[in-house]
Amino acid sequence: MKKFMVGCLVIFLLAIGGLIGASYSLQQWAQIPMQLNVETRFDISRGTTLYSLAKDLESKGWIADARWLRWYARISDQGHLIQAGEYLLMPGLSPQGLIEKIQTGDVLQHTVTLVNGHTFEQFKQVLYANLELKKITEQWSDEELLSRLGAPYSHPEGLFYPDTYQFKKGDSDFDILQRAYNRMTELLALAWQQKAPDLPYKNAYEALIMASIVEKETAVPSERTEIAGVFVNRLNRKMRLQTDPTVIYGIGQAYQGNITRKHLKEMTPYNTYRISGLPPTPIANPALPAIEAALHPAQTEALYFVAKGDGSHYFSTTLKQHTEAVKRYQWQRRKDYRSTPAQAIPSASDPKINATGESP
Repeated sequence: MKKFMVGCLVIFLLAIGGLIGASYSLQQWAQIPMQLNVETRFDISRGTTLYSLAKDLESKGWIADARWLRWYARISDQGHLIQAGEYLLMPGLSPQGLIEKIQTGDVLQHTVTLVNGHTFEQFKQVLYANLELKKITEQWSDEELLSRLGAPYSHPEGLFYPDTYQFKKGDSDFDILQRAYNRMTELLALAWQQKAPDLPYKNAYEALIMASIVEKETAVPSERTEIAGVFVNRLNRKMRLQTDPTVIYGIGQAYQGNITRKHLKEMTPYNTYRISGLPPTPIANPALPAIEAALHPAQTEALYFVAKGDGSHYFSTTLKQHTEAVKRYQWQRRKDYRSTPAQAIPSASDPKINATGESP
């Protein structure tokens, strides 16, 4: 009996030793890089099991034996959660690293950038051109899109916050627009709560309209509040805004890069040379600095400004001063004249042929 007990103990100890040895071997194996020579995208579909995942890796030649991966995942208690998605696998990745990736859902993130000052139509073109996004809004009308967003507006312009957005495979253009709309809604609401007193806006939407004009008028950060101050002064004095970017927006696709006298005389809801007050909607999608400028304009006596040709503007308080500035900066333009600074984002504002916001 004693010999039997001793024999059982020996067998038990050998078994334990074998398990410990096997576990150690699996741990060592799991840290050896898989056979990946190049950066690779790897899709894991919903419902993938540990067994099918291991067989797939074996069939691709990335691991030698599917059983080793299954055993390692079970021993380390990591085979119970496999998150679907698109993963980026780099050379040098080990089975252990792979298991950790799919356990945490460390899926590949793509990006799309919506540039401040761009219109909603330009936003859509950027989204449609992104090969990684699903396209589901291409056939939607503006009304359907706004309805699905839950937006209480009749026009989509200005409602989407410009930024770089990350997304994963399977996300759609609508997902990005929803996030951009939610972000703009939140930021605008917060900025409106903190606005300066005695502004000539009836609501936050009118402030957004002003912010879009400021965004298009200048790419010089230090000028935003000054520009906003001029427009606020003009609104308070019942003067027309007379700003070229609104005219350009009203012209639409007919705009060919040059504002003519005919354009300035044409009656459109956005021709601020003809209408009083703000246009009916924003003319672009502004970023937070332009929104804050519209809600915290500079305390200035200026009523006019003219592009100087280096991307900045000259501000005037009287019509006489402004007329002289127009002669100086517009009638005798330097050869390297530009309406936006050289370091500005090229798409942040359209070229201004006439003096923007500078009319008498």
